[in-house]
Amino acid sequence: MTQRLAVPPIYSPFQPAIHARYAAIDKQTAEWADKFRIGSEELRAKLVTQEIGTFAARILPDGQEEAIGIMADFVLWLFGVDDGYCEEGSLGTDPGGLVAVLSRLTRIAQNPEAPMMVDDPLAMGLRDLRRRISVHATPVQTARWVDALREYFMSVVWEASHRRLGTVPDLNDYTLMRLYDGATSVVPPMMEFAYGYELPPNERDDLRVRALAEMAYFLITWDNDIFSYHKESRAGQYYLNVLRVLEHHDNLTPEEALPTVIAQRDRVTCLFLRVREQLFTTAGADLRQYVDSLAAFIRASQDWGVSSHRYTTPDDPANLPAAFHDTPSDSSTAPLPIPCIAWWWDLLPG
Repeated sequence: MTQRLAVPPIYSPFQPAIHARYAAIDKQTAEWADKFRIGSEELRAKLVTQEIGTFAARILPDGQEEAIGIMADFVLWLFGVDDGYCEEGSLGTDPGGLVAVLSRLTRIAQNPEAPMMVDDPLAMGLRDLRRRISVHATPVQTARWVDALREYFMSVVWEASHRRLGTVPDLNDYTLMRLYDGATSVVPPMMEFAYGYELPPNERDDLRVRALAEMAYFLITWDNDIFSYHKESRAGQYYLNVLRVLEHHDNLTPEEALPTVIAQRDRVTCLFLRVREQLFTTAGADLRQYVDSLAAFIRASQDWGVSSHRYTTPDDPANLPAAFHDTPSDSSTAPLPIPCIAWWWDLLPG
């Protein structure tokens, strides 16, 4: 029986924005997917209708157009891996086999000239992305992008192990995995070169900056879990989602779990605003741009999540909100009881 969860408007203090060339970028990404034959024909036909170029144009509303195109093509490529390998393919339940393939793809990301997987569409697409990134990114940004891609690959294998066994992780392990398996950490190096700067290590690795980035990853993936629940739960196959985690471990219905999940993401949103305000008292222009880009990434994911056919599923419509709230359901300054992220709240005085 299809579950149709009614999602209320959620809190978002971030302003929407989009690059003027979003329609052209979306068209170019569809052409790129066809050129490199990303995914099966059936999967590709779905992906090119999901406004992935528009999503990238929301993430980087004032970025260089070519960099936005790279971002869009990369996001579509990620869905080729996630949907194709992990949800449609046998590797989704074969962690060992998945490690072997993803290790080869990591090598291609490190060195696109490596003569490996020469006839594989995803490998060919990754080669193209890596070469284009090198034109715009510094060596440090490129290396960070590869490292973050490796983090994503590791989390995909972790998820495959649960898929094979049919198990559901607890909330702490799931939260930790979601900081990586949404591939959100791959985006910041691309944000930098899209705006033509490189954040120095002492700023990028500052605890407050690291925490703001992780909060953004948390919010993006928690919102994605909320907006994608209908799509995932109706598919008749194994899926991981924070709502399912609470259903499984706390014996809640989806309707009972939803307010808890919304309260969690609202509390983190409020913390993001407080830490950003504290940081901005001394931040320079590049650091402000970096944090503003994280906020744009959050809002882009929200706007895309409630509008893309990927989640609205027009053939069996999801009950998603058409607007956002301007007040949180939970503004408490107490840390969430999730050990792997509780340190974020230590950054504020008192």
